[in-house]
Amino acid sequence: MHLSTVRCAYLLILINFAYSGRVLTKMKEYVHRAQYQRAKEHLLMRAMSAKPHLNDVKEGVIYQSMDHVDREVVETFPQRYFVNEAYWERPHGPVFLYIGGEAAISMYSVMAGHHVDMAEEHGALLVALEHRFYGASINPDGLHTEKLRYLSSQHALVDLVTFHKHISEKYDLTHKNTWISFGGSYPGALSAWLRGKFPHLIYGAVASSAPVKAKLDFSSYNKVVGESLLDEAVGGSLKCLGAVWEAFAAVEAKLLGGNETQVGKDFGSCQPLEEPEDQTELIQSLADIIMGTVQYDGEGAPLTIEKLCAIITNKSEEFEEEEEAYEKLVKLVRVYQAMTGEPCMETSHKLSIQELSNTTVKPSGVGERQWLFQTCNEFGYYQTCEDASCPFSRLLTLQSQTELCPLLFGVSQSSLPSNIVFTNHFYGGDHPETHRVLYVNGDIDPWHELSVLRNGTARADRDRAIFIDGTAHCADMSSDKPEDPSTLKEARREIEMHVAKWLKSAAWEHL
Repeated sequence: MHLSTVRCAYLLILINFAYSGRVLTKMKEYVHRAQYQRAKEHLLMRAMSAKPHLNDVKEGVIYQSMDHVDREVVETFPQRYFVNEAYWERPHGPVFLYIGGEAAISMYSVMAGHHVDMAEEHGALLVALEHRFYGASINPDGLHTEKLRYLSSQHALVDLVTFHKHISEKYDLTHKNTWISFGGSYPGALSAWLRGKFPHLIYGAVASSAPVKAKLDFSSYNKVVGESLLDEAVGGSLKCLGAVWEAFAAVEAKLLGGNETQVGKDFGSCQPLEEPEDQTELIQSLADIIMGTVQYDGEGAPLTIEKLCAIITNKSEEFEEEEEAYEKLVKLVRVYQAMTGEPCMETSHKLSIQELSNTTVKPSGVGERQWLFQTCNEFGYYQTCEDASCPFSRLLTLQSQTELCPLLFGVSQSSLPSNIVFTNHFYGGDHPETHRVLYVNGDIDPWHELSVLRNGTARADRDRAIFIDGTAHCADMSSDKPEDPSTLKEARREIEMHVAKWLKSAAWEHL
């Protein structure tokens, strides 16, 4: 057999066993912890200035119908929520709704962030609802495949409607209490969809980094990663992007050359890279470090684009000649592991399948199994690398990333395109007919590719999009920090102007 034939056969084996997200999920949780810590410090400063905080936050549970459509299904599940009355100007102050997504929420959802700053200014009641089947909002058997059929964005929207009724009754709210919804990433899309589907309940919505367009093959994600690594304004450069390309080519070459044992040692793999699928797990994890760094640049990730590019382009301190790109990637991974406390890089594909098959409920962190189920049934969002603009490995294919749908949930790969079409038809994709929905995105964030970036032409939506230079995923949702770029601070002021205008307009309508 010719070498080229052997190589092609080997690549096909790798392609059939890849899946993405393990390291990216860990980075998301790392960012969440960093943001919670920042929120704690912010609240400590507020406490020192004698401003209201902890005593005004209440946690509650509402029992939701498992199926909002089929009334013969009588099963319910507990849904967690938080309320902060600290700033509420009774009885007619507005209500600011923070929407939870694919991870557990906490009391900080109503205690810190830009929406909380605005709540203080406008005398709003702050409420937050955890998404069904995430965090504590799930029954013990909720992760079983037969139960996951009740997990969908449509059910989540009706959960929010029921929660609206619950809060309205609990606090004696009337039509004079104007509701504004807030969300970032998937919850940002929910915020936009909630306003679009239930405009009589939600007067206005802020949708930050909201991927409102479902996309099966989300190859443009990695296109933006490459563009961001080029952006000198955030620490990128042509040399940085070139080094990433070269490093991944070198990793592939070493694996194909039979040097998997040494590659595993170099990158701190937890287990030997004996199987082809394990080797592809490693490639995905290496890509995840860079993808996560770009997505969360400046928002609490272990690295920033500037730091990443400095590591992968700098000359060695020990040798006069510049290190090879491969060695620089090794150094980058070691820095990442040191910063996150990860003792090694998990590369066992078998273990990945076991973890995703685990139906034991975890009341904290990101719900990886649940989110994968939603991508199979509604959204896609698979961050592939088959496009020529991707700076990583062509082994990260759509085929490889969708094979878990039938394996774990019995959702056939052939059904995925129609699932995506339905979602976009139901919500309107990135051309929604929405009024008083503000779409906020950063140009560094790869998810902006699936959001609304331009103002509409009709009077109702001609001022609906904010696009922020030099910022990443959901950056606008945090309170102002001294180190924030002026573009980000200006975007927050613009959001504040929209919210103030909505509240003023609602007040006039309610006279």
